Amino acid sequence: MSIQNVSLNLNVRGLGKSATLAINERVAELQKAGREIYSFGLGQSPFPVPHCVVNALQKHAHEKDYLPVQGLPQLREAVAEFHRREDHVNIQQENVMIGPGSKELMFLLQLAFYGDILIPAPCWVSYIPQAKIIGRKVTMIETAYKNRWTLSPQALEAQCMEENDVDKPRLLILNYPSNPYGDGNTVEELMQIAEVARKYNIIILSDEIYGQTNHQGKHISIARYYPEGTIISSGLSKWCGAGGWRLGTFSFPASLRWLLDALVVVASETYTSVSAPIQYASVVAFRGGDEINEYLLHSRRILNALGKWIVQQLQDAKVRIHPVEGAFYIFPDFEHYRQALLKINIKSSTELCERILEDTGVAALPGSSFGRSKHELNLRMAYVNFDGEKALLASKKVPLDQPLDAEFLAQHCALVVTGISRLIDWLKQL
Repeated sequence: MSIQNVSLNLNVRGLGKSATLAINERVAELQKAGREIYSFGLGQSPFPVPHCVVNALQKHAHEKDYLPVQGLPQLREAVAEFHRREDHVNIQQENVMIGPGSKELMFLLQLAFYGDILIPAPCWVSYIPQAKIIGRKVTMIETAYKNRWTLSPQALEAQCMEENDVDKPRLLILNYPSNPYGDGNTVEELMQIAEVARKYNIIILSDEIYGQTNHQGKHISIARYYPEGTIISSGLSKWCGAGGWRLGTFSFPASLRWLLDALVVVASETYTSVSAPIQYASVVAFRGGDEINEYLLHSRRILNALGKWIVQQLQDAKVRIHPVEGAFYIFPDFEHYRQALLKINIKSSTELCERILEDTGVAALPGSSFGRSKHELNLRMAYVNFDGEKALLASKKVPLDQPLDAEFLAQHCALVVTGISRLIDWLKQL
């Protein structure tokens, strides 16, 4: 008698691999088969880990002992100081937790917290599957193109009023700059969301993993306006180019110490602690300094120039898209082409993705993977397919008072530029 898949946990049965990881593997397979592919799928930073952080890792490679479950004290202090310095939020080191990527910490948080999960859509691909695996109720709060895809305070208030339960435990996951659309709420909107959260005792998980990639270096944390109820999620993967290092941070207010303590207990029975050498090296990253500041200045500069160029090209092609303010994502909407797409039997974002990949070699992800209706014609595209190290060196040779022009982008971000051009040429043929 063979063991059948009926033994699978019902919360896991039917779930597929993370869409962002799956597209990366598919691109690799197509390239191996000889296809010319322009990858806009996996959102991995194109920039190298700063030299000072790499040197620190080499220096501490001999560290072999288990570290405290909550994290290396020196690192927790560096993270707390980072948020005090960069975000003007009074975080203390005893309320910081280090984990093997913020993704793992988010999973543990949803496991430890007993309540409903509120998620504005579109959203990062793993929020909803994580909640489903754990068995939490997820309430999607709709957004719209006209509101820049961002959560409106009015929509949050309406959802809470509809539930008519002030004391109901809720966790709102707010991600900005956003994956998938590269923007976030204004300061005024953040202040209003904070007021609604305070009124209904909502805990906010503020996923600010892209905070330091704000193209103007002006990220504002909602924890400034709702310090008592906000957990700030950060890490090294996006602004420090160290996705494969797997180090994430959660910074709690003292009022949520009970929740932090629960996470520590769960962590002690699962991953035990994060790699010691990586924790020691990360102290250098979070402490910052001249090398880190220069690295951020030029990486933001490149992403800003490339993002603006892409948005302008797509707007000129009558694609609905908002300017991007941070991260390295766009969320174009092809509603203008709906009738033309219907003529070639494209009715969903998945079909749109497949056809674009087949016809142009441009690999993107459907908006439906990010919580939008499958009938919408939007895509998530990550513009990171270029040699970040070479681009950084080239940017340093261009005076800061001069913009990085189209010629710079064509030379140093060629695959991205060509991919966007191929997509636009395809639209013109419809």
